[in-house]
Amino acid sequence: MQRLLNSWTKLTSTSVNRKIFGAAVVVAGLTAFVKVASVGKELVVAWRFGTGDAVDAFLIALLVPAFVINVVAGSFNAALIPTYIQVREQQGKQAAQQLFSGTMIWSFGLLGITTLLMVVTAPIYLPWIAAGFDPEKLRLTFHLLWAIAPIVLFSSVVAIWGAVLNAGERFALAALAPIATPAITIVFLFIKPWGIFALAAGLVAGTVIEIVLLGLTLRKQGIFLLPKWYGINPPMRQVAHQCVPALIGAFIMCSATLVDQAMAAMLAPGSVASLNYGNRVIAFPITLATTALSTAVIPYFSKMVACNEWAGVRRTLNRYMWLIFAVALPLTALLLLSSELIVQILFQRGSFTSEDTQIVAQIQSLYALQIPFYIADIFVVKLITSMRLNHILMWVSVFNLLINISLNYLFMQWIGVGGIALSTSFVYLFSFLYLIFFANKNLKIFAEQCN
Repeated sequence: MQRLLNSWTKLTSTSVNRKIFGAAVVVAGLTAFVKVASVGKELVVAWRFGTGDAVDAFLIALLVPAFVINVVAGSFNAALIPTYIQVREQQGKQAAQQLFSGTMIWSFGLLGITTLLMVVTAPIYLPWIAAGFDPEKLRLTFHLLWAIAPIVLFSSVVAIWGAVLNAGERFALAALAPIATPAITIVFLFIKPWGIFALAAGLVAGTVIEIVLLGLTLRKQGIFLLPKWYGINPPMRQVAHQCVPALIGAFIMCSATLVDQAMAAMLAPGSVASLNYGNRVIAFPITLATTALSTAVIPYFSKMVACNEWAGVRRTLNRYMWLIFAVALPLTALLLLSSELIVQILFQRGSFTSEDTQIVAQIQSLYALQIPFYIADIFVVKLITSMRLNHILMWVSVFNLLINISLNYLFMQWIGVGGIALSTSFVYLFSFLYLIFFANKNLKIFAEQCN
């Protein structure tokens, strides 16, 4: 075993590309373990609730909290981590600690206010999002939103702490910690009096467990967790400068999910749940690949960018583009050919009927078309983030949202709820082509400036 470990260490430590590969394999393996637990949770949910009103209500209640988490927490990560690595490499660990502490205070303040506004204004926006819900179903959605609301603040802590661990090339725990949520949710789902509220309880409790695990590990790394304000210094200004376009871009991009769910809610009952089930299997390889690659690549891209190693950046980009498409295209074909069989095996039992299988299988096939472009798109996004060019992400998000709304409406007239999935695949095709063009253009400019 020790000899095998030594061989693996030697294999994955001789070049940047091999370091990225080694980190990606570790993260992919642990993420796969987490996703298996998540699939287990989905099977229990399908068995207990099928595509009924309770699942629709939970998904719509989760929509706005998830939107806030992705927009705010994701934007802080995109703005913080490249600067954090640059400060740590050039100014030392103490300066990096000050930047981390200041960003945490900033994040807590913004997300605390956002959470309060989200709950207080729910009677205004929920009836609009859930336009097709009857009064009883809408009331259940309100109650679920209130139960879910704490995860906004909790998830921001998980996102930032996990990203700082990854920045220190400590990938394993941050990849494995999310297993707490599906594991505890499965336990809660068997407490029958809780009903659909078991999903909300599992979400909150699992996130708290993640915080504890990440916090203990960061303390062992010598990182002080209690936030302390050190004032607005140049690194903080740099984070703020990058955060604004990242926030705008993430807000617009995440609005696509909001639009998709809201438009699905206007269709026949169960459409929101069907759309969700149709994306579950597709999300497995996508999450596995994007989490592994993006988690592994940001620290190394950020280091190369800080040292102006543009030739190395281009080599890494080109190599991984070929690798992504070589793996993703056959996988996409396999999913297209076996979509209905997969849905039957995974979901068709209990409250999930054969009619549900046909609808979900069609949605799953249309979502599968996005796989190679989504994975490649996220890889290029991480490069652009490392180069601190978040304004590019802002503009592509604007175009993505406009294309998504237009194609949703067009394709829904043609094939119903499946049209939303097809629209999503077209959006990621456009996004990838747009971003790879501007990534290569800016790499050329930066390389010429250094010569």
